[in-house]
Order: sequence, then structure tokens, then C-alpha cells
Amino acid sequence: SISEMEMILIDKKGKKRVRKLKTYGLEKGQDSLSLMFFLSPADVRNTGFLTFDYDESGKDDDQWLFLPALRKTKRIAAGDKSGSFMGSDLNYSDLTSPDLDLYKYTLMKETEVKGHKVWQIKSVPKTKAEAKKSGYSKSVVFIRQDNLVMIRAVRWVYKKKRNKYLDVRKLEKIDGIWVSTELHVTTKSGKKTLHKTILKQNNIRFNQDVVNEELFTIRRLEKG
Repeated sequence: SISEMEMILIDKKGKKRVRKLKTYGLEKGQDSLSLMFFLSPADVRNTGFLTFDYDESGKDDDQWLFLPALRKTKRIAAGDKSGSFMGSDLNYSDLTSPDLDLYKYTLMKETEVKGHKVWQIKSVPKTKAEAKKSGYSKSVVFIRQDNLVMIRAVRWVYKKKRNKYLDVRKLEKIDGIWVSTELHVTTKSGKKTLHKTILKQNNIRFNQDVVNEELFTIRRLEKG
């Protein structure tokens, strides 16, 4: 897949910064590969991010960040995955799917969100190491029953008195695939908003010939 993305960062005073990105994605067997480049503004232009999201249980996902100003590619170590991705409200760990075997899931109840029936599920990491790595001590997620898409979540930030609220504002079916085309992520302490990120995806195209395995390499990451 290929898409254009807008990342809007809003601080607690309401000041906005807008970043534009181009993203590429490929499913390789059960694994997911993704590559994104920042196009603007100038201070982040050509910054690249490459992810190998492995399906195999127990196998750590691989992530690399290319910083053009330093001409340097940095591998995101497991201990850094709870860090903020490019100043947003998303952690590096949010950009891959969780290893299901490392979490305990409990169905809390069936309810409705925006007129859709959902399962409300609590997810708790089985170990302190996983909580520390992901950056969250627990999550409550809301999964739509008709299409199995997560449309809302609340996450408890590990060892901090703050929560993150994820809300899918727009969900579209493109070529038979459900895509979250607008996602809001808000970090709060109690009722006070600390920071917010809005992600909007446009011009999503699936099954593009240019998206092949050769695209998802560190060499390509550094070319921009």
C-alpha cells in the first residue's frame, strides 16, 4: 500500500504543528513491513522510519529511524520502544502489533460506540518487562463486532499518572480493507490535556507494483 499522511501535533496551549509524510506498507507472509518518510516541514524532511513487524511470538520487532541531519540510522532498541515517535503521542511500540502471548485479555462487556456493537476488552502485560517496553501498564480497547477493528482505546502510561486516549474518527473501506483514515490520540493527566496528535491518511492505494521487498531496506531508508 501507499498513502499520504498528515500528522498534526497540538500542545497544551493549542499550538499546532503540521507534518506531512508518505508511507509504504507490505504484508510479507504473516509479517508486516512499513516505511515512512517525512516530507515537510524542513526540519524533519527526509527523516525516515522503517519497521519490520514480525508475527512470530517472542521475536522482537525491528525498527530503524534515519536522521538526515546526522546522516545516521539509529536502530530503536527494545528499551527505547516506550519513547515518543517524533514528538507525537504515539510510542514506537504503538507502531507495531502487540505479541498476543505476552498479554492477558479479559472481556469486560459488550457495549456500543458510535452506534456500533463492540467488545470492551482489558489487556494487561503478563510481565513488568513487557509493560516497561511497551510503555503501558494496561489498556482497555473497544473492538467493533462487525469488522473486528479497534475504534477506541484507553492506555495507562507505565509508572506515570497519565492516560492516552485513542479515538478512530474516520474508518473507511478501501478495496475491501478497513482503514482508519483519521485517528486522534490525546495524552491526559486526569482531565487535563497535555498533548494531542491527529493522524490523517489520504490517497490510500493498495497492490501497487512499486511496493516490493526491495523498498524495505536500510539503504532505501537512507536515500529518502
